[in-house]
Amino acid sequence: MEIPVVSKRTDSYSIFIEHDFSGFKELFVPLFPEAKKVCIISDETVYPLYRESVEPLLKDSYEVLSFTVPSGEASKDINVVLSIEKYLKDHNFSRSDVLIGLGGGVVTDITGFAASLYHRGVAHVFIPTTLLAMADASIGGKNGVDFDGLKNIIGSFKMPSLIYMPLNVLESLPEREFYAGFAEIMKAGLLADSKFYMWLVDNMYEICEKDKDTLATMLETAINIKKVIVENDPFEKGDRALLNLGHSIGHALESYFAGSYLHGETVALGCVAAAFISWKLNKISMEDYYEVRDMFVPFNLPISIQIDKSDYEDIYSRLGKDKKNTSGSINLVLLKKIGKAEVVKDISKDLIMASLDELNFTDED
Repeated sequence: MEIPVVSKRTDSYSIFIEHDFSGFKELFVPLFPEAKKVCIISDETVYPLYRESVEPLLKDSYEVLSFTVPSGEASKDINVVLSIEKYLKDHNFSRSDVLIGLGGGVVTDITGFAASLYHRGVAHVFIPTTLLAMADASIGGKNGVDFDGLKNIIGSFKMPSLIYMPLNVLESLPEREFYAGFAEIMKAGLLADSKFYMWLVDNMYEICEKDKDTLATMLETAINIKKVIVENDPFEKGDRALLNLGHSIGHALESYFAGSYLHGETVALGCVAAAFISWKLNKISMEDYYEVRDMFVPFNLPISIQIDKSDYEDIYSRLGKDKKNTSGSINLVLLKKIGKAEVVKDISKDLIMASLDELNFTDED
């Protein structure tokens, strides 16, 4: 299944949703007739699992190099990217050669960022191996690393040349990782498509059982939602900001908890907080708020956490450094209704603190 991403302001590319790796070579090789070398960027968990699925497809056409990083968010670091740059230089990687990011969101971020820097830009391709990377992280050309406790504060825009999604990798994906990725899919329905949101609810059991046809349909729909937005606004000057539903408060919580929660889990929490604030601003009904909150539960996503109230100021400070803020005001993506979102400026501190209270669960509750 091919989904083309076409924009007048950036390079175009295609996303392919396939059952396995077998179709990768025939799509990859014609794109890079001048390349002599390919470097696969992956992590220490993913690379041993899929090395033999990828490398033999390329060895007849290219010299295949590899660079692995430790698994986890800590590898989204500028020094890791610089180590990739040095490896490419030391191995005489040229401007016509290609990087392949094989892994989840961390790998796609650092691969795209490294590709944007080396020789002022070399081609890169993604093979996402997590649901989160398939639904969100690999698409749209945003690449970045964390710095000084803040998410994605250093980065670049550079479009991949190809995204290839082999659904069979989801069979070995840990359950927690699978459901964390689902948070980005639920987000897509909440912000742009109420019918898709209801389809997710209606197909809950098939999704949790990882039925391949259901997953393919789910991914196709979620990707098309993001595709339309990034085609119209590739550099996040307008509506692309809507894709950050759940991410502002989610990123603040993710950095505060420093690895205890996965990105998708904090996005779910951020969506609950955003829905709560939307209710309190009379944008959605109380019934809609509770429906949004409770629909994360069947997909094993958190809707509450334990926070020491003395740390609310720390979380608020992290939120204050979010890239979407302007002139010192807190801006959030909120719901106008299920399936329709908007950016709202100047969210009061009291409302944000109230949303943290709503999320906070203590043993006394």
